[in-house]
Amino acid sequence: MLRRRSEFFLFLQDNALFLKCDRGEQQLSPHEEYLQVLLQMKMISADQFDNLEKHTQWGIEFVEKYSKFVKERTEIEFSYAKQIRNLSRKYQPKKNSREEEENKYTFCRAFLTTLNELNDYAGQHEVIAENLTSQIICELSRYLQELKSERKSHFHDGRKAQQYIESSWKQLESCKRRFERECKEADRAQQHFEKMDADINVTKADVERARQQAQMKQQMATDSKGDYSSYLQKFNQEQNEHYYTIIPNIFQKLQDMEEKRIERIGVCMKTFADVDRQILPIVGKCLDGMTKAAESIEPKDDSKQVIESYKSGFEPPGDVDFEDYGQAMKRTVSDTSLTNSKEPKEKPVSKTKGKLWPFIKNKNKLSLKLGSGPEDFSHLPPEQRRKKLQGKIDDLNKDIQKEMDQRDALTKMKDVYVKNPQMGDPASVDPRLSEIGHTIEKLQAEVQKFEGWYTEVEERMPSKSDSHRKSGLYEAQNNSAVSSNSCAQDRESPDGSYTEEQNSETQLRAKPNLNPPTSSTPDFDDEFEDEETLPTIGTCKALYPFEGHNEGTISVAEGELLYVIEEDKGDGWTRVRRNEEEEGYVPTSYVDVFLETNAKGAMTYI
Repeated sequence: MLRRRSEFFLFLQDNALFLKCDRGEQQLSPHEEYLQVLLQMKMISADQFDNLEKHTQWGIEFVEKYSKFVKERTEIEFSYAKQIRNLSRKYQPKKNSREEEENKYTFCRAFLTTLNELNDYAGQHEVIAENLTSQIICELSRYLQELKSERKSHFHDGRKAQQYIESSWKQLESCKRRFERECKEADRAQQHFEKMDADINVTKADVERARQQAQMKQQMATDSKGDYSSYLQKFNQEQNEHYYTIIPNIFQKLQDMEEKRIERIGVCMKTFADVDRQILPIVGKCLDGMTKAAESIEPKDDSKQVIESYKSGFEPPGDVDFEDYGQAMKRTVSDTSLTNSKEPKEKPVSKTKGKLWPFIKNKNKLSLKLGSGPEDFSHLPPEQRRKKLQGKIDDLNKDIQKEMDQRDALTKMKDVYVKNPQMGDPASVDPRLSEIGHTIEKLQAEVQKFEGWYTEVEERMPSKSDSHRKSGLYEAQNNSAVSSNSCAQDRESPDGSYTEEQNSETQLRAKPNLNPPTSSTPDFDDEFEDEETLPTIGTCKALYPFEGHNEGTISVAEGELLYVIEEDKGDGWTRVRRNEEEEGYVPTSYVDVFLETNAKGAMTYI
């Protein structure tokens, strides 16, 4: 009954201590008062012990809660870093694509630097997540195991001490009740002896037995009193040790445990902030790199790059001459006047040159649409062609140097094998050396081929051959007869772009929309002189339909058979005739030409 606080309580009234319980109220003796006060102290201690147990359990739950918080922060950092990396990877330039060509511009390089710095920035968030995991989550996980084990040990010792003092209290209660019982029995035996001793009717033997019984009970009460006094003294010592030594030590250990737990939480919170602070300098460098990349953008340099990329190298067209059709009325009918026949010939030439310049852009667009052009890059403007050829020569020279390095290495290996046959057979290297030699010869032939084309381009560039081109122009205006070979060499493509002489097999089998060539020969007025009809040198079959909208072209239908009167001179056009009145130019790639063996090469210009 006395072990449960809900079943009793103590109160003072008139300087006396009373105990109130289920059976009512009763005043306690001074000895009982002391015992009840000790019991009350014990129960209060037990209550605090339970409160501490609840508080320490809440502390462990708080550590688990904080650990969960850090873990969720780590997951957020990993997810954020992954998204940033994916974003950076998404906008990285693809290999073998046009985006790599764009890296020559400063703003494209700045954007690429920004993407790389952003990738490093994402790596710093991964560092945050990794450090939070290793320095907080893993450490708290190990500490929680230690904390739970320590707490369990302390409360086990507390419960053991509590059980021991309760057991001692029960033994003390047992001794006290036995002493009380022995005292009452001794008192009753003494009263019985005195009563029988006073009674004259009782025999002497009965009185003696009563006296011996009273003495025995008195001795038992005396022995019980000694046991009770001895155990009471022992209990007081144990209780004093329990409440002043054992329990305070356990409470102190619990206090130390709690202080360590709180200190560890504080360290983790400080680490939580330090992990972010440690990566701030690197993040600052990433941001500084982005700022520096943005400041490195040079608009004028990018404009120069655009100019260099699309500079065609064409010579600007000359002034368009005035064509006075009224002079035809003043001409004499005499065909022997060479002086009069030369003047009209100059005008068509200038007219032709004036028409070439606006069509340069069309051919460049066509070349891009058709994909890769001829091997000599003749589909490109002169300046672009020169750059392409130079780049091709540089690449071939690098390949040659690489092959030569391999040849030197194999030669040294062969020398080692010759000096030390046990290391290998020298003959095993010969096939590879022979293969490399053939490769080098092939690459050198390629270099010579491209260098030849490069030399031709350099000779035809306006900056180098401006005076030559002008003198050739005036010479063509003053001479009435021009040979077929020189005409083919000085010939320009229908849209005004530069091309050089090549076989019909190298032309693109596509459907170009080009302007027809304009004859460099002078045009005479039909009223005064008729042009001679060119002989037929072969036939051709139209592979595709062609609508000749430009001057000098002829429309053909797919599968139509026509006569060839002038073969392709390297400009991509073939002159054909349908009948005596209809003739003109069609793209060479649109027709399949069959030249007559006896007529091939026998064509002359009129």
